[in-house]
Amino acid sequence: MVGHRREDSEVNDWRRLRIALLVLAGIMIVGTIGYLILGFPLLDAVYQAVTTLTTVGFREVHPLSSAGKIFTIVLILFGVGTALYALGVLIQTLVEGDLRGVFGRKRMDRKIADLHDHVIVCGWGRVGRAIAKEIGDAAPIVVLDRDAARLADSPHLWLAGDVTDDAVLLGAGLQRARALVAALDTDAGNLFVTLSARALRPDLFIVSRVRVDESVEKLMRAGADRVVNPQSIGGSRMAAFVLQPHVTEFLDVVMHDRDIEFRLEEVTVPPASSVVGRTLRESHIRDLTGALVLALRDSAGEFVSNPAPEQRIAAGDVLIAIGTSAELVELGRLVGA
Repeated sequence: MVGHRREDSEVNDWRRLRIALLVLAGIMIVGTIGYLILGFPLLDAVYQAVTTLTTVGFREVHPLSSAGKIFTIVLILFGVGTALYALGVLIQTLVEGDLRGVFGRKRMDRKIADLHDHVIVCGWGRVGRAIAKEIGDAAPIVVLDRDAARLADSPHLWLAGDVTDDAVLLGAGLQRARALVAALDTDAGNLFVTLSARALRPDLFIVSRVRVDESVEKLMRAGADRVVNPQSIGGSRMAAFVLQPHVTEFLDVVMHDRDIEFRLEEVTVPPASSVVGRTLRESHIRDLTGALVLALRDSAGEFVSNPAPEQRIAAGDVLIAIGTSAELVELGRLVGA
């Protein structure tokens, strides 16, 4: 939003300047025509109009009649005011444009410095925009990109610079972020970002984009927690729509439509949770919250789908549940997440 407001203000300033210059040019033409009517040669008429409008104080090229003096007075009243207005708008546009950029950048930097648990999106291309749109209001977002002009239309806080530079990552609040998404156009760029971010924040959750399957292992070794190939996922979803259109559409709606009553949610069980050591039956999750646990992922990363009532819950397990917003909130309270 900051970028949009600054851009609109600059457009309005330049529009005012263009209008003022057009009016001034019109008065100059009228002045020249007027002096021509008063009997001045063309060059003398232009010269007289310019010296009158600029108030340089030179004497008249030719003696003025009463009509000429009245015309000159009117030309001074209208022309000099317009000229001063155009000059003022020009100075305002140039000076305030720079100041607006400086102070706007400082305000944005202060907002970034106050952020906690935000998501850093590296790369403001098609993939980066789609990621930011999907995250929506779930978490604050800071966008990083080398091209400042491309960032101008970002509705989120942003920082222009080389995203592989440690200073740029730290400037985006890397030490306070909850996650980083490397969504650059090249695998090499995403690899460098992942390496830098992992070195600066060993505990940071990092998701990296990949274009070539051969780069997946490299990005994992560099420190990415998850590696995603948008082309591969897109192909898989299209195939799923062909084979199981209703199931696929239902999962899409549950995952992405925030207006639907039921949602999928993941809840991590903290060590001090009251359900640690209990089975799902003993925890009475379904009875107390209404949410249905569809799967469980243990601390080793193994999934247990459709867990049995005798499934015991351990600290660090992730419960994947479906339910209404209120039911999922109750689940979080019960688990102590």
